[in-house]
Amino acid sequence: MQSLEQSSEQNWLLKSVDPDDYAWISEHLKPIELKVGDVFAERDQPFEYVYFMSTGVVSVTNQVADGTVEVGTVGNEGVAGIAAWLSGSGIPSRTFVQVPGEGKRMKASVFAEGVDHRPGFRRILNRYIQGYMVQVAQTAACNRAHNVSSRCARWLLMTHDRVNGYDTFPLTHQFLAYMLGVRRAGVTVAAGELQKAGLIKYTRGHVTILDRPGLEGAACECYETVRDHMKNMVGKPAG
Repeated sequence: MQSLEQSSEQNWLLKSVDPDDYAWISEHLKPIELKVGDVFAERDQPFEYVYFMSTGVVSVTNQVADGTVEVGTVGNEGVAGIAAWLSGSGIPSRTFVQVPGEGKRMKASVFAEGVDHRPGFRRILNRYIQGYMVQVAQTAACNRAHNVSSRCARWLLMTHDRVNGYDTFPLTHQFLAYMLGVRRAGVTVAAGELQKAGLIKYTRGHVTILDRPGLEGAACECYETVRDHMKNMVGKPAG
């Protein structure tokens, strides 16, 4: 039976593990405040910690000749720093906080040892990894096939899902341009279209979701594909 602490977890993965595994994990977790721009690991740098978000969103970006492009995001559905178990070495990506919030962290070395010795924990982690791989693959397809406005709606929905029900969260044009892999002018047009339709309100550095169903209608199918697959893999907690 889950403890009161586990049943109140906002992180899907932590809430989905077996109670015995959670009891072990919780001994090693330390609460942290996530601030915009906090870097978890630079390009090719090993993770010292792994991070379980309660609220807030972490971005994984790669540098290309034309600039910075987001290749994946992590929120309250999973864990940032999975490379600490897969290889222990760094990856050619930068991992940092894009939307502030709260979370917990544990030493990467302890995390890797725990996964190796706890089969139940390893099974749920493997399921999460599959969900994350679907997100990365779908993002690549989305960036190639869909227009900026529908991609912007998808990204805003994914972020809205992860910020504990808050309709307003910080976001700059420049940051969203990195996330969508476009120039700031393209983001201005896309955000302007969504705002004109009454779906969002954009003020300096902040976005407010005004019409969630309408925003879902404006997004491409990639949002539902990624969301539904992750729920099947990890299972979104009730409440």
